Amino acid sequence: MANDEAVVLAAVGPRLRALRKNRGTTLSELADTTGISVSTLSRLESGHRRPTLELLLPLARAHQVPLDELVGAPAVGDPRIRPRPIVRHGMTFLPLTRRPGGLQAFKQILPPHSPAETRLQSHEGYEWLYVLSGRPRLQLGEHDLMLEAGEVAEFDTRTPHRVSNPGPEPAEVLSLFGPQGERLHVRARPATD
Repeated sequence: MANDEAVVLAAVGPRLRALRKNRGTTLSELADTTGISVSTLSRLESGHRRPTLELLLPLARAHQVPLDELVGAPAVGDPRIRPRPIVRHGMTFLPLTRRPGGLQAFKQILPPHSPAETRLQSHEGYEWLYVLSGRPRLQLGEHDLMLEAGEVAEFDTRTPHRVSNPGPEPAEVLSLFGPQGERLHVRARPATD
């Protein structure tokens, strides 16, 4: 058992180095983000420092990967996500991802004439909405838009915004939310003639 742990721990350093280099981040930039000194980061990556939970948690957050990905834990269990609904202001949010930090996906169910909350809100992040059904209203800065099924909106959440459903029918929205600076990139092949 101890030998298995040694093998797993020995692989953490190269994995950390590869993640950092793939993102084009320097040790100094990572130190600023995590609060971990450059020398400690260097020793972790080279295998000269034993990884601890106190070091791995901020690194997982900074690299936007689950902790088990940092340590190379084998995939276990059922991959299906069983969302537990979150109800806020009469709207239901179903989390569709279980990964902490990074991109989060939600299905939002907006009952008719909701929500009662009228204030626009702003916060760090970036959001992408896809209307599954109904006609939700997106208030975004100076824009006041009624969205139709199949329409998409993408915006910086630092801009004051609110999604509501003033109509008589429920509306459903697929929402992707990411940290500031992380945008959704959709790639499609050009149409052929």
